[in-house]
Amino acid sequence: MSCFFIRDAELTDLPIIVGFNARLALETEQKQLDLRVLTRGVEHAIADPDRLRYWMADADQAVVGQAAITREWSDWRCGWIWWFQSVYVAESHRGQGAFRALYNHVREIALTEMDVIGLRLYVEEENHRAKSTYLAMGMVPGGYHVYEELWRDRFGAPA
Repeated sequence: MSCFFIRDAELTDLPIIVGFNARLALETEQKQLDLRVLTRGVEHAIADPDRLRYWMADADQAVVGQAAITREWSDWRCGWIWWFQSVYVAESHRGQGAFRALYNHVREIALTEMDVIGLRLYVEEENHRAKSTYLAMGMVPGGYHVYEELWRDRFGAPA
């Protein structure tokens, strides 16, 4: 079991985040992302953490994982729900507690914000390993399915 140091992402993490996100898309959805679009997206996020805030997990003098948060306002509950996004742990460090460290760090921060009312994430239907991990963290299925309409031609990404 490794010891993980969790920190906010910095601009120097850009190539690592881009690489992790590209691998995440390929592993979970068999999608090849346009690296130019992905790089611009990550640059925007790092420059504006209110848009998407990344945290990095460091171990053994290297970045081994990441997680990001977006925020959704719930008028029903009068508070923010923080959504995990871009969760990725390097294959060499899976099952060693990197996601647990990221999750606990984000959760601790969220609990200090009185207007944050919970954490959510979405997971691919067939990603059973991730589902088991999230259940082990104490998360439960939210009872929703995600539907979407994406205008891919606006950002040059593949379907």
